Order: sequence, then C-alpha cells, then structure tokens
Amino acid sequence: MPRILAPLLSAATYARWLHLVIGLVFVGVVLMVYPGIEGWSRGELLARAVPVDAALLGLAALVPAMRRAEGVQARLLLVPDREQDIAVEPSRGWADRRRTAAWLVGRVVLGGFVGWASLLLPTAAFDLVVRPEQAVFGLRTGGAGGAGGPGWAPLLAPVLLFALGWLVVRAGRLQLAMAVRLLGPSPAERLAAAELRAERLLERNLLARELHDSIGHALTVTVLQAGAAREVDDPVFTAKALEVIEETGRRAMDDLERTLALLRDPGDQGEPADQGDPADRGAPGAPGRAPDGDQDARERPGIDRLPALFETARAAGSPVEARLDVPSGALPGVLSREGYRIVQEGVTNALKYAPGEPISVRIVLRDGSLELRCANALRPQSARPHGGAPARSGSSPRRGGKGLRGIRERAVLLGGEATAGAESGEWVLTVRVPLRLGG
Repeated sequence: MPRILAPLLSAATYARWLHLVIGLVFVGVVLMVYPGIEGWSRGELLARAVPVDAALLGLAALVPAMRRAEGVQARLLLVPDREQDIAVEPSRGWADRRRTAAWLVGRVVLGGFVGWASLLLPTAAFDLVVRPEQAVFGLRTGGAGGAGGPGWAPLLAPVLLFALGWLVVRAGRLQLAMAVRLLGPSPAERLAAAELRAERLLERNLLARELHDSIGHALTVTVLQAGAAREVDDPVFTAKALEVIEETGRRAMDDLERTLALLRDPGDQGEPADQGDPADRGAPGAPGRAPDGDQDARERPGIDRLPALFETARAAGSPVEARLDVPSGALPGVLSREGYRIVQEGVTNALKYAPGEPISVRIVLRDGSLELRCANALRPQSARPHGGAPARSGSSPRRGGKGLRGIRERAVLLGGEATAGAESGEWVLTVRVPLRLGG
C-alpha cells in the first residue's frame, strides 16, 4: 500500500502535473483564436487544429532560446534525478531545433490529454456524489437496487480520482523521459562538457603540483634551518638561519600569490587581470609590473631563478655544485618554468632525505632536448650533517611519492620522460624533454 500511495503524495508528482497542464494552456489559447468552431465536430476540430498547431510549434522551435527556456522549465518542474540530464543551452544546429520541435509537439499532445482528463474526471466524480441519478459515461443509473444505482454511484468517485492521480504519475514520468531524450545534451555538448571536466582536472593537478613543489620546498628548508639553529649554540649561525627562513618564507608567499592568481583569473593564460595605466607600466610598483629586478608576482619562475634556489640549499647546509649549459633565451617559457620546478623538487628531496650531503645539478641542451640531472649521495640514516638539522629517524629512500610523481607528470606532458633511483651510492633524478614540445 505505501508503494501505491507514495507517488500520489510526492511533491514531484504535482510539480510535473503543473508542467503537463501548461500544455493544455497552449491548446486553449489556440482554440480561442480559431474563428467559427462552434459548428465543428470533434473530428473536424482535430483534423484542422493539429496541423496548424504543429506548424506553430515548429516555428517556435526555430528560435534558439526556445530550447533554453524549455530546458529551464523542465528542470524546475519535472524534477529530474540529475539536472545535467536536461540541457539549458540554446539550439546550436538543426538537430537541436528538430529535437526541440518534437519535444514541443509531444509536450502539448500529452499535456492536452492530461489537462483534459484533469477537468473531466473530477467533474464526473463530483456528479457521482452530488447527482448520482444522472447518466455518467453512457451508463444510466437505475433505482436503488439496480446495478450502478444511486447507492453504488458515489463509491466510483474515489476510483476516478485515484485513476486520475496515477494517470498524472505515469504521464509525468513519461514527460520526464521525453525531456531527457529530446532536451538532453547533444553529442557535441557532451563532448564539450567532457573536455571542460578534463581541463578543470588538469588545472587542479597543476595547482596541486605548484603548491606541493613551492610550499613543500619552503617548509623543508624552514624545518632544516630551525632544527639546525636549535642544535647549534652559535648566535651568528642562528641569525643566518633566521635570515634564510625569512627569505624562504617570502618566496613561498610569492609562490602562493601566483597560485591564488590562477584561481582568481581562470582562463587568462597567465596575463594579469589589471595591466594598469600604460604610462605607469615601467614604473616601480605599477599594477602591471613588479619593481625592476623582480618578477611579476603572477609570473612563475624559470631556470634563471635557479641560482637563488641553490643559495637557499647551501644555506641549509647542503653544498650545491651546479652546471647550467643553457644559453639565455634558448628555452621556451614553458620549458624554463617546468625545468625550474623539476630541479626545485629534486633539491627539496635531497634536503629532506639527505640533509648536508652535496647536491649535483646539471642542465644541458643536447640533441634537440633539454636534459636535467640532479644527484645527491645516499647516506646512513643515523648520519648527521655538519651544522645542519639531524636526519629524521625512519627516513627511507624515496619511493615515488607525490613529488616524483609530479615530476613524471610534468615530463610526460612536455613529451619527455623522467627516471629516478639509486645509482652507485647516489640518488639520481634524470629528466629529458624535447625542445619541440610534443616531439
């Protein structure tokens, strides 16, 4: 019994009923403007009205905004399980217009039928209760003892209302199925939505990598310097450590601001939203340009910023030997920026897992490719760098965590490859990327 009555008590049923009855409104308006229908039979009326109504609905479907209006109304009143199953975009081609026309015709036909039944059945139920002696549906009630007489007729009224309720339930479900079929996203819209989801996923992955690489590096250096300052009883060393922590924090704040700029200005492809007055762009502190000697806060660092990164690592107690055989301006901007992040992650891993050990970095152009190599000596877990933070107990060689996975993702997106592992007592990270992206 609850399964039978539950649909009749659902709010969605009555919202769909309203959507169905709107179809009857169109039929009523059209009938009102037809001249001289008094003498027409029902068959003549249908024969003349249906072609004209279908033509009017077809013309309405040619308006691109009609599909959007019908989609919005269907989402609100038909209560679909998933709103995205019904599109709210205007028609973009003849296929969308044809589907919209079929929807309008089907909606009016079904709505007219349900609307007519919504008027007829309650009236018949009322007559059965108030005037049971009158003929109903071609059956004439007899005396009190006859079949269908006044004693039995009122009992048919709830049956008619129950039948009307389930007619509305079934018609509403059919109307919803029609809307999903005829107003649902077209193949082109589904492809565009899938591309948009993929693009947003790539953007989130990019932001996650940026935060992991930049903020992770800053936190690693900060922890090492703070631990070393606590262990070493030397005011000069402590002051130097605090200076490194301050500088590292400032750079991390710049990186965070760049990442937040990506969130604030999606789709701007890295261009600042406010370029400021063109006359002021060269001035220090202008809105569109950072002071001379600084990068714009929105611009991601490239390999030209690696010397500052190496100085931070040296200040943390790890000697860095760097060989950068890359002429200025020889790399595309994306390769320069991604190369910086790859080296930054390699140096961060070296500081985290082998603090105090020498780090060797080599960046060269060879055979049309950019080659990056970052290596550091493996060391016993109990060893401790001179003047640096103690090695963490339980630290183990890197096993492909988020950092290494991010490096491989960067390399693959650039058409290259990345490898990492122990070689002859060293941990070696090697990345090779073609200069011609995607090659």
